[in-house]
This record gives sequence, structure tokens and C-alpha cells, in this order.
Amino acid sequence: MIATWKEAPHPSMDPEPRPRASALAPLGSPIFRAIWLASLVSNFGGLVQAVGAAWMMTTITSSANMVALVQASTTLPIMVFSLAAGAIADNFNRRRVMLVAQGFMLCVSVALTVAAWMGVLTPWTLLGFTFLIGCGTALNNPAWQASVGDMVPRADIAAAVALNSVGFNMTRSVGPAIGGLIVAAAGAAAAFAVNSLSYIGLIGVLYAWRPDLPPRTLPRERLASAMAAGLRYVAMSPTILKVVLRAFLFGLTAVSVTALLPLVARNMEQGGPLVYGGLLGAFGVGAIGGAFIGGRLRYLLSSEWIVRLGFVGFAVCATVLALARGPWLAGLGMMVGGACWVLALALFNTTVQLSTPRWVVGRALSLYQTAAFGGMALGSWLWGMVAESNGAAEALLWAAAAMIAAGAAGFYLPLPARAELDLDPLNRWSEPKVQLPLTPRSGPIKINVEYVIDEADVPEFLDLMAERQRIRRRDGARAWTLARDLEDPRIWVESYQTPTWVEYVRHNMRRTKADAGPSDRLRELHRGNGPPAVERRIVRQASRLGVEPHPKAPIDHP
Repeated sequence: MIATWKEAPHPSMDPEPRPRASALAPLGSPIFRAIWLASLVSNFGGLVQAVGAAWMMTTITSSANMVALVQASTTLPIMVFSLAAGAIADNFNRRRVMLVAQGFMLCVSVALTVAAWMGVLTPWTLLGFTFLIGCGTALNNPAWQASVGDMVPRADIAAAVALNSVGFNMTRSVGPAIGGLIVAAAGAAAAFAVNSLSYIGLIGVLYAWRPDLPPRTLPRERLASAMAAGLRYVAMSPTILKVVLRAFLFGLTAVSVTALLPLVARNMEQGGPLVYGGLLGAFGVGAIGGAFIGGRLRYLLSSEWIVRLGFVGFAVCATVLALARGPWLAGLGMMVGGACWVLALALFNTTVQLSTPRWVVGRALSLYQTAAFGGMALGSWLWGMVAESNGAAEALLWAAAAMIAAGAAGFYLPLPARAELDLDPLNRWSEPKVQLPLTPRSGPIKINVEYVIDEADVPEFLDLMAERQRIRRRDGARAWTLARDLEDPRIWVESYQTPTWVEYVRHNMRRTKADAGPSDRLRELHRGNGPPAVERRIVRQASRLGVEPHPKAPIDHP
């Protein structure tokens, strides 16, 4: 059994600069270290497979659009299925989800190897296989990324995300070049076989891991409800919403480099699979450098300036790639692009993880990935069409201009300053005892919370209730209203509904320590005897015979 780690308490918010944690600190966690090392092998195989698929497409078709669609076929499933995968990651054992995903990709890779060896691949069947591998990636990624918080302390999450980027790009620095050698020496089928073998180590490590997770106290959410909850949470979280929009723009524009790189390598003097692999390797070297300098940049620059730097750096990469006639200058440009790729995407990922509680982190990460990879899929098709009509060099120049414009979107959608919120459960609420025999599906449940507010405190009260409304709706409340008593203007009643009793319980258990501020201040403004009175009622149709009593009981922390 692989050892696990239990997260220690941490402050709710720390606006003051803190000593930077060691970039290698997450490797002190045995499970993180084991999975990280196994992922190196798996990522290596995936990159070798990607080189084989991209280069095989250039040999079986002359269409620039079909070549670009190899990238799109891998990223499109992440855009389409990622939210469902995030809901699965939040509602099921993440280790088992990753095992299923890895096993599925192993089977698809074996089938791709056999098809390539038998010589039956066509452009569309090749795209079909890469699409299926992308489906496995879509299922795996939210569970894997959400599991980072189960492996390392919260303070080490940023370093863990950076180390994951380092690991991937260490393999990227050599994997594509070795993949090019394999393709040149033994053909694409050999590259696909290497990828098939690379899954075995990671599957073994995941099988041996037994994470120590808290017991589940509530029934699992239905898939549709869980997906809706994830969408609602992100839509009601301004920070995450900005990350999602900026990630889409980054993926849409930056993917032009990797999508058109096979064409650039083929058109160079003495171009071929070795040049293509070497350029991808240069991208990986730059990404490793970007991961290691990311901690220093996060200490010196704001999140927004790091993202803008990422857009501008990638525009430089695309411009150099468009104008370069030989692999050396193009390689330097790819190193710049690799560094900026990691700086931007690692910051997006870290921001989402640190802005999301554990109950919904898989869905928040999946929506971020949907935006980023959806932008990549759309961008692969878009820049492939431009290259089809005007050539790869001109398409890259247009993409560079689009990157500058997308970076300027930060003036309208700036990322907020970094602040670490304490998103641990608040754990103040306990399920009330009621007189009616309720089941988890009983409902709808209507809740009224009554406040007594002095006239002088009304402006502050309304500001707090606006934030309260956002938190309530974000965590699942419906039909939220605020009413003022006409006969006694000091009395205000907050009302909302949940569809069932279990959703009411779930709604209250989702509140985090970071949400306590508005609630505490509202209780301070309340001038009634005791805490604000809370009424809980079950909605019934007037046509029902008989009258059911309505439980009414105050609680300490509404």
C-alpha cells in the first residue's frame, strides 16, 4: 500500500507575502512522487503516439486541414465530455475513475497499433482512434487534477501543478524527438506500440494506491444534477469565470503553433519527422524552463501580467516559426512558446484549484479544461482552414496577431490578485429535527430567514445580502428573494427554495469558511432577540386533503 497524506489546517486568507514553498516540496508525498514518476512514462508514450499519428496523417493525405484535425480530434472530446467527467470525478472514487480511463486508453492504443501494423488506417479511421484516446483523456484529467489536493498539502498545490507541467514537458523535450526516430526507423505502428506499453506502470501505481478519504455522508448526485451544479457554481464565481474565458482565448490562438507544426517541419529544408520531433522537443525544453521560473514570476508579478506575458510570448513564437527557414531559429521560437504555454496554463489551473472547494473542484477543473481544449479544437480547425487557403506561414502570422488581441482582453477581464481562501467546510450547520416524516427526495423545501435591521444599517445589510444571494444560488438555492415588512420596516425576510430535503442538507454542507464573513456580519447587524429566526417549510399543493404542520425552528447559523 502506498502511503497517503492528510491535509493540515491553513489560514482562511493570507494577503501578505509569504515565503515561497520549495518547488520540489510535493515530491515529499509518496503517492504524488509515485504517480508523478509513472506519469513520466505514460506521457512519454503519449507524445510518441502523437508524433506517429501526426506524421502518419501527412503520409496518407495531402490535406492541411486533415493534418490539423489530428490535434482537434484529441482535444474535441475533452471539450465535449469534460463536464460529465468532472461530475463523475466529484461523485465517485477518483482513483477508480482514473483506472477505468487508463484501461480504456490502453485498449484503444493496442487496437490502433494492430490497425497500423496491418496497414488498414485511413485518414478518418486514424482520426477515430485519436478521438477515442481523447475520450479517455477527458475522463482521466478531471479526476487526476482534482486528486492533487488529496495527495499534497493545499500550500503545495501550485508547486504540484508546476511539477506536473515539468514532468510532462521533460518527456516532451525528448519524447517527440525519440518518437521521430521511432517513426523514421520502424514506422508509426512502432510508435503506437510504445504508447500501449506506457500505460502499464501508471495503472499499477493507481491500483496499489488506497487514499484515506472522508466517508460520504450524502447520496451521490445524479449526473445531470451534478453537471448543472458545476455549471451554476462556475457561473456564480467571478474568478473562475474569468479564468474559463481567458483559457478559451489562449487555447483558440496558441494551438495554431502545435496544429501547424507538422506542415512547417515538412516544408523546411531537409524537413521530416526528425525535425518535427526536434521542434516539439525544443517546445518541451522551454516548457521545463517556464515551469521552474513560474514560482519566481508569481512572486514578482501579478497573475494578470503573467498571463499577458504568456500571450505575447506565444505571439513571438508563432511569428518566428512563420519566418524561420531552418530548424535552429524555429527551435528558439518554440522554446519561448513552450515557456509561455506552461506559465499561462499552470496559472489558470492553480487559480481554479485554489478558488474551488473540494466538493466541486473536479467540475470546475473540467469546465476550465472544456474552455481551454474547446478553444484548441476550434483553433485547430480554424488555423487549418487558413493554412489550407493561404499557407502555414501566413496562418501563423494571423494567429500571432490574434494572440496579441486576445492578450489585450485582460484589460476587460483581468484576473484578480492572488489570495488564498480557506475553502474547507464551515461545519457549523447540523441537520434539524423535524416533525414530518421526510425522505431525502421530499420537497420542494422553502426556507425563510427573518432579520431585524436598524434603518441606519440598511445600506450595509443590502450589500451583504447581495453577496449572500450569490453564495446561496451558487450552492444550489432557487427562487431567492428578499422582502421587507410593510408594517414593521425593521423586519426583512430572506427566502429561497431547494428541490428536495437532501438538496437542502447538501446546500448547507457546501458552505466554506471563506463564506463565513457575510453570515457573521449579518448576525452582528441583526437586532432581534436571539439569532435570526429560520422557518423551514415543505411546499404542498392546495388540492391535497388534510393540512400538514410546518416545522419552524431557529438555528444558530443560518
